[in-house]
Amino acid sequence: MDALRGFALCGILLVNVQVMADPYAGQGPYGSVGERIACWLVTALVSTKFYLLFAFLFGYSFTLQARSAERAGAGFAGRQLRRLLCLWCLGLAHAVLLFPGDILMTYAALGLALFAARGLAPRKAIRAAAVLVVSLGVLLLGRGLLALAATAPGGAAVPGTDTAAAAYRGGPGSVVQANLAQWHDLLAGDLLYAPHILAAFLVGLAAGKRQLLAEFDRYRDRARRLVGYGLPVGLAGGVVTAVCRNGPLDERWYDIGTAVGVLTAPALTAAYGSGLLLVLRTRGGRRLGGMLAAAGRVALTNYLTQSLVMALVFTGYGLALRGRVGLVPVLAGCCGCYAVQLALSAGLVRRFRHGPVEWLLHNVTRGRGHRPGSPPATVVRTSPRGST
Repeated sequence: MDALRGFALCGILLVNVQVMADPYAGQGPYGSVGERIACWLVTALVSTKFYLLFAFLFGYSFTLQARSAERAGAGFAGRQLRRLLCLWCLGLAHAVLLFPGDILMTYAALGLALFAARGLAPRKAIRAAAVLVVSLGVLLLGRGLLALAATAPGGAAVPGTDTAAAAYRGGPGSVVQANLAQWHDLLAGDLLYAPHILAAFLVGLAAGKRQLLAEFDRYRDRARRLVGYGLPVGLAGGVVTAVCRNGPLDERWYDIGTAVGVLTAPALTAAYGSGLLLVLRTRGGRRLGGMLAAAGRVALTNYLTQSLVMALVFTGYGLALRGRVGLVPVLAGCCGCYAVQLALSAGLVRRFRHGPVEWLLHNVTRGRGHRPGSPPATVVRTSPRGST
């Protein structure tokens, strides 16, 4: 689980940074050729894939938390409610102060639905997840087809001026106001994609009940099939999504591309996760697994740190470079930032059991009823998407 979380952190950063650096970078025919290619590749290979992986792990960890509470003789409902409330408060502070595309509050709210569905058998959970994904995909496809039929052909819409740029380049108060304004605009998107996230929660719940990651060797052949089938389906869907959203097709195709992405992203996410788990079982993959696992053990701290770094670079908290740096160097900088996080995480987990944010969440979850002499419980870390 930790290695998968650590792997997903990179994808989350690559998606979130585009919102922080310049929301219009690389869209349609605008920007340099390099920016358009970079944005196209991120849409095809990364967008919507990695927050699904985080959501899957959230659902999986839910089953571990339930077993942990049972072993400790603690009430699971109280623990879970405290955990979700703390996660929501962290998300609120994150959205207001650092990154308006926060996903933690959405996870906390949907965590209540996951709690209500905790009694579902694995097969029923998988079926419910499939219904959610297909329903959302059909809804977006219908909206896209209506837009295509009702709108006259034309070139890609010229993106408007980023009116928030000046606010983000101002002082801390101006940055907070800009975050609140943009957060308000993003809430509709969070609600729209909630079924997609909940579906991943349910798949993770089913996998946790089957102990898929703990007994991965039993499912190795299935993992190979997921890679074999998921890669071509997911990559084809990613290409269609990028063609519709980033060109050469015009803006009338945007919702159709989004619908294709909703329907096919789970296949590519499953292929990514299964492929990584297979690689980690090889001799050469063990060192990689150790590096990723260290970052995944403190994934929530790393996620919030990514937002802090982005805020310092692109807003008035620091360098105020929003809209002033090309997408290619921004993405290259993200890769460097991720490499630094891998190195720092390895040092952190050698010295401490928890990262600072994980420590807070862990202790709030345990509540006042936890005593130092209580039986040890499995430590589970909660991590986000990016928003990605």
